[in-house]
Amino acid sequence: MNLVPRIGEFHGDLVAWRRDIHAHPELGFEEERTAALVAEKLAAFGCEVHRGVGRTGVVGRLKVGSGQRTIGLRADMDALPIHEAGDLPYRSRNAGRMHACGHDGHTTMLLGAARYLAETRRFDGTVHFIFQPAEEGLGGGLAMVEDGLFERFPCEMIFGMHNRPGLAVGRFQIRAGAMMAGGAYFDIAITGRGAHGARPESGIDPVVVASQITTALQTVVSRSVRPVDTAVLSVTQIHAGEAYNVIPETAAMRGTVRAFSKDTMELIRGKMERIAGGIAQAMGATATLDFRTIFLPLVNDAAATDFIADTAAEIVGADNVNRDGTLTMASEDFSFMLERCPGAYIQIGNGDRPGGCEVHNPGYDFNDEVLPLGASLFARLVERRLAPSR
Repeated sequence: MNLVPRIGEFHGDLVAWRRDIHAHPELGFEEERTAALVAEKLAAFGCEVHRGVGRTGVVGRLKVGSGQRTIGLRADMDALPIHEAGDLPYRSRNAGRMHACGHDGHTTMLLGAARYLAETRRFDGTVHFIFQPAEEGLGGGLAMVEDGLFERFPCEMIFGMHNRPGLAVGRFQIRAGAMMAGGAYFDIAITGRGAHGARPESGIDPVVVASQITTALQTVVSRSVRPVDTAVLSVTQIHAGEAYNVIPETAAMRGTVRAFSKDTMELIRGKMERIAGGIAQAMGATATLDFRTIFLPLVNDAAATDFIADTAAEIVGADNVNRDGTLTMASEDFSFMLERCPGAYIQIGNGDRPGGCEVHNPGYDFNDEVLPLGASLFARLVERRLAPSR
C-alpha cells in the first residue's frame, strides 16, 4: 500500500482528532463545536478559513503558486439522533446523539489531507476543503450550494468519500453515472368525517381511505415505472385516531421514495397525487400530497470517476479498486454539489472489525486504521490534479 509517508507519521494525531469528534456528536445545523474545531485546525495549518457557509459549514482555501486550476474536497460533519451502545472510552458524551455513519472519520481524513498539503505545498493552484453540515436528511449540501458555494469557491472538479462497512480495509469501490438513489419524503393528509365507531354509516372513515391508498400505491413502481428504472415507494407510517370507539376525522400517511433519476421521481410524484386524490374523492374524502425531494440521485461524472479511481489504484493497486460498484438505494446529499459541479464520490473500505457493522447502527464505529488511507487519497487527488507544469 502506497500511503503518503508524512500522513502516516501523524496517524496518532488523526486518531485523537477523530475520537474527540466522535465523543462530541452534533446533529445537522448544530455542528458549532465541530465547525469550530475544523476552523481552528485549518487556520493553524495556514489555510484561509470561511465559516457559516450553508449555516454551519466551513470552507478552507489553500492557494499555492500562480496556477488558476481549482479542486474541491468535501467531508460531512453531522451525527445522528441515536443512543450509542457499547462502552468505548470515547463514546458519545451527548445523550441521544452519535456518530453512527462515520462522519467523524470523513472530517478527520479531510483535515489530515489539509495538514499535509499545507505543509508540503506540492501543487500549483487552489484547493477548497469543504466541510458540510447536515447531510443526514436536513439539506446541508443544498444549503451550501444555495449559499453560493461554487460562486465563492470555484471548483473544476469536486470529490467526496464515504466509508463502506464490510468492504475490506485497503479497498475502494465506485461507478460512473448513477451510483446512489435520489430520495424523497412524503406526507398524505386525509380528511374524512368523524363519527361514532358504532355508526360508521354516518361518517367517512379516513382509516379505510388510508388503507386503500396504501394498497394502490404499491402499483406505482410495479406498473408505472419501467422495470429497468429501479425505484422504491414505501409507506412507513399511518396515523389516525386516539379512541377505540371514535372514527377519526383525519388520517396521516408518511413514507419515502427512492429512484436513480429525477424523471422517475417526478413520474412517481404525479402518480401518487392522482391515486391519493382519486381514491379519497371516490370515498367522499379529500387527500393532499406533500412530496419533498430531500436528495437528488447521486451521479458521478465519467472523467472524474476515472481520475479518482486511477488515483486510488496508485495507492492500493488496481485490483483493490472496484470500478463497477453496486447501485445502492441509500441517498447522499453530496448529490446537490455534483449536480452543479462535475465530480465523483467513492467508497472506502471500513473492514469488518468490532464496530464495523452497518452504518446507522448504535454499535457502529469508524475504523481508525482507515484514516491515513483516506487522507492519502484526498491529498494525492490534489497533487495529481494540480500538478505543477514542467
